[in-house]
Amino acid sequence: MNSSEDSTPTPLGGISYVTPPAGYTLSGRDGRVAIPWDGKPPIPLLDEDLASMQQEGPDYDMVGRGIYQALRLDPECAHAAEYAAVLKEAYPHIVSELGGQVIMMDAKELDSAYLDRKITCLKILALLDPSNAGLQVEIGRTFADRGSRLDALQQAVGSWYGAERHLKKALELGSPDSRVAYEYGEALYVVGRYDQAAGVWAESLPGLAEGKRAPLAARIAAILAGKLPLVSPLDYLTALAVALEERNAGRNDEAAAIIEDVLADPFFVEQFPMGEVYYLLGTCYQELGMVNEAAETFRRSR
Repeated sequence: MNSSEDSTPTPLGGISYVTPPAGYTLSGRDGRVAIPWDGKPPIPLLDEDLASMQQEGPDYDMVGRGIYQALRLDPECAHAAEYAAVLKEAYPHIVSELGGQVIMMDAKELDSAYLDRKITCLKILALLDPSNAGLQVEIGRTFADRGSRLDALQQAVGSWYGAERHLKKALELGSPDSRVAYEYGEALYVVGRYDQAAGVWAESLPGLAEGKRAPLAARIAAILAGKLPLVSPLDYLTALAVALEERNAGRNDEAAAIIEDVLADPFFVEQFPMGEVYYLLGTCYQELGMVNEAAETFRRSR
């Protein structure tokens, strides 16, 4: 991962970095934009724009396209915060487009690929508004959503650590949403930081609705009593990703063995919805000719 403090630009496909001549000023929007570039980082440009650039430096549209594409490819690239500041000051139409994309995605059911795009858009918006706790909440929740999907379990590690990081930041920024502390504790639990999860949950109990306190108190008590999964839930999710790969490769016996090991841990099964996993196991049994086992497993998936 690259931080915005890195001095070396992040290599990105289709992007070249240029240092404009001394005294270069980014100008556009009929004189409403005039940003002196001295002291700023190299400008990311699309390779095709670089080929047509004049000696005096890139024009307004080239810079906007290049910065926007660089942030879409990696919103955590070197100098990301500085590039975002330029977008905010000089390219309001791009900022508006970003916001519109997020609104559009929120209005429909998203598959995993769209969740990736949503995370990227939200990260860019967070660069534009770093003190906005709500954006951090949405990034964290979207990571958690992606990390819980069977078709995206190959990204489970990055997803759950991303959820933990951004939900923690939302709390640090003072999010007023009472659910965020619970969700942060859930992310801590998934990555295996059980004591931290119990502490966060204990602090959040007074702010929860009456009907939600007892189940959470029971989870805290289980942690304190040592009633925990044999390995971290994240390790189980990673194992299920391997099982899915085995199933897709036609190695149903190996996939079934992995899933059976995961489902043998009652503490993990109790905490996570397993309907899709039982269905996956049922398809393995079906392919192996284990008709009775498949029927029973499909029943449990409902």
